[in-house]
Amino acid sequence: MLNTEYLEKCIATLEKSYTCIKSVQEDTIDYEMYRNSLVKSFEMTLEQCGKLLRKRLTPYFASKKSVDELTFKDLFREAFKHSLLNEDEINRWFKYRDNRNNTAQDYGKAFAEETLLLIDDFLMDVRHLKEVIENG
Repeated sequence: MLNTEYLEKCIATLEKSYTCIKSVQEDTIDYEMYRNSLVKSFEMTLEQCGKLLRKRLTPYFASKKSVDELTFKDLFREAFKHSLLNEDEINRWFKYRDNRNNTAQDYGKAFAEETLLLIDDFLMDVRHLKEVIENG
């Protein structure tokens, strides 16, 4: 079984940041702090999911190298192909990745607010992916 301990910590940090940001007023330092934490936790959780899914998919390939060459989105296409995730989940994962790619250009308020809108579904999908990874 793959070790998902670090992913669990990422999820816990994301959940805590999400809970905290909902408990404070916008335009405060606390809100900024929790927003920054939430965005970073989102990024870290997403990256960890990709790494673990890559490991989970390795048995379906002839070599580890061929799995390592897959892009993030290709990993999720393969997960769908092998019935690990459904089409709706894959489409949401693509949306999460597209959102993450925007962080390179925009760490501002608009990006953070967009990320906030994804968190409920993201947490649901991350928990399900964690089960898929653990039950491999």
